[in-house]
Amino acid sequence: MDPGRRRLLQGGVAAGALLLPGRHAWVWAQSDGALKLLRAPKLALVIGNSKYKEAPLKNPANDARAMSDALVKIGFELTEKLDATRAEMATAIRSYTRALAARKCVGLFYYAGHGVQLAWSNYMVPVDAAIDRLEDVPKQALPVTGLVGGITKAANLMNVIILDACRDNPFGRGKPAQKGLSQMDAPPATLLAYATSPGNVASDGDGANGLYTESLLREVTVKEAKIEDVFKRVRLSVRRKSNGAQIPWESTSLEEDFYFVPSEQLKRLSEEEKQRLFTEELAL
Repeated sequence: MDPGRRRLLQGGVAAGALLLPGRHAWVWAQSDGALKLLRAPKLALVIGNSKYKEAPLKNPANDARAMSDALVKIGFELTEKLDATRAEMATAIRSYTRALAARKCVGLFYYAGHGVQLAWSNYMVPVDAAIDRLEDVPKQALPVTGLVGGITKAANLMNVIILDACRDNPFGRGKPAQKGLSQMDAPPATLLAYATSPGNVASDGDGANGLYTESLLREVTVKEAKIEDVFKRVRLSVRRKSNGAQIPWESTSLEEDFYFVPSEQLKRLSEEEKQRLFTEELAL
């Protein structure tokens, strides 16, 4: 499309938005980037590790199953790994990041299970880990930096990384070990979410799910909620239920609005934009 004509059309849309009722005007105010996120395929990798040889956990596998169900219902294509070994986790993460690169989609990675930090680096612990000394951690566990590096290299549209991996360190007995996970900055176009603040531990929960995931499952399916609002409400719920002992935390570099469950108006607008772009391509 001619740039001048595009500007004219965009100006007309913007002017028309001024005449819409307030509850509809926000639909037309969405940026091209936000609509592009809506049109993109959504891909998720969900991992839940419970059956550890040392210090098994009750809920991570339950959390992963429930999160998988919720994500499928809101349109994600999904790979799920339960009680995964180091080799299985590494293979799944490698396949996931390659798919992100190939398809340029919206990605979501969720991990529930044991997590440890060593020398300010964070690690996800597979169920076959045999950690007798701190020096064993890099060999037996998977660094979060590996996942982040693969996502950064993929250069896909947007990513969400959720780490419900701050349970108390089961490998720190008799050895100096830091609690929880270390602070990390989110890579470009990414929201990085922790079940609790850096250096603290998260509850495995008294019911069928961990405290953090229990709240996340409820909020992620709320219609028309921006992603930042979803995680703010999760933080509020977890803080209240834990009496302040657990406060979820995020680092974000997102620049566009994203909705796990967009409104019908926004979905229609995105589909109309998709059809317009397709028509323009055919006319070239």
